[in-house]
Amino acid sequence: MSYTDFAYLYDALIDEDYIKWTDYIEAVFLRYGKKPSLVLDLACGTGSITTLLAKRGYDMIGLDKSADMLAVAMQKKGSLPICYTNQDMTSFELYGTVDAIVCTLDSINYVLEAEKVKKLFRLVKNYLNPNGLFIFDVNSEYKFSKILGNNCFVTDTGKIFYTWENVYRPKSKICTYKLTFFVRNGEKYYRKDEIQKQRAYSQEQISQMLDEANLPVLDCFDGITFNKPCKTTERLMFICKNIC
Repeated sequence: MSYTDFAYLYDALIDEDYIKWTDYIEAVFLRYGKKPSLVLDLACGTGSITTLLAKRGYDMIGLDKSADMLAVAMQKKGSLPICYTNQDMTSFELYGTVDAIVCTLDSINYVLEAEKVKKLFRLVKNYLNPNGLFIFDVNSEYKFSKILGNNCFVTDTGKIFYTWENVYRPKSKICTYKLTFFVRNGEKYYRKDEIQKQRAYSQEQISQMLDEANLPVLDCFDGITFNKPCKTTERLMFICKNIC
């Protein structure tokens, strides 16, 4: 996945309530009796959640493999003491351990090989303090097959017009996104094309890989709620604990 051009359009196009996400992460900490000090935000992107958590008093590390995404994140942080590092989340290294790790907005779906997901979970285990929480979400198989797959979406913000064409292959469980942007610059528009891919993983697959990494699942919820998943759940939220 390349965000070289997309990084600078990301915040204008992604319709997410980052405050709601941040509130949910803090609600998870409270629900499970945790008061983490140092938190790692894996695949932090442009740092929206990283920044909000830092403003709420957490010591933050933001990690992403896109230098362009991190360049945008650096512009947001101001004087906040956030440490950003340009690394792939499937092969990252830290100088020490952290109290909690979060990975939001279906970032793990972008890891197309199950073995690399397993490696990611082992790294989380390695850098997470004993009894620390690992909080992450994935797009569900239902969302890929029924909502995203083989559909085309068109959005016009006035300044940016883009199309989003999806092809989902049930056999490989890979969803390919073809994004075409037309960005207004004065009286002209310039075009940018982006190809991205995500893989569907079932709740059972993810749970088994976490068990292998000795990161047992405390709970799995329907999106950013505390409701149990159902057949039409579009986002699976995993809450895991590092039991040593």
